[in-house]
Amino acid sequence: MSTTQEISDRLEAAFAPRELDVVDDSESHRGHAGFQEGGESHFNVRIRSERFKGQNRLARHRAVHNALGPDLMGRIHALALDLDE
Repeated sequence: MSTTQEISDRLEAAFAPRELDVVDDSESHRGHAGFQEGGESHFNVRIRSERFKGQNRLARHRAVHNALGPDLMGRIHALALDLDE
């Protein structure tokens, strides 16, 4: 399973989002720190979920990191998050 799909599956399970976009943005980081040939190192994630209601930005980011887990977070070099209710 690709890292992109793994991210999507874990976030879908944790947040039941009405909107979820996971984009592998690795190629635009070619030549920069953390770039891996074949991609799957830099991601942009956009989530819209009612489960974020009442949470501040930091709490939302922590919730996503917890949902992905340390094993998956350890394989990702960069993760840009756009999170809202």
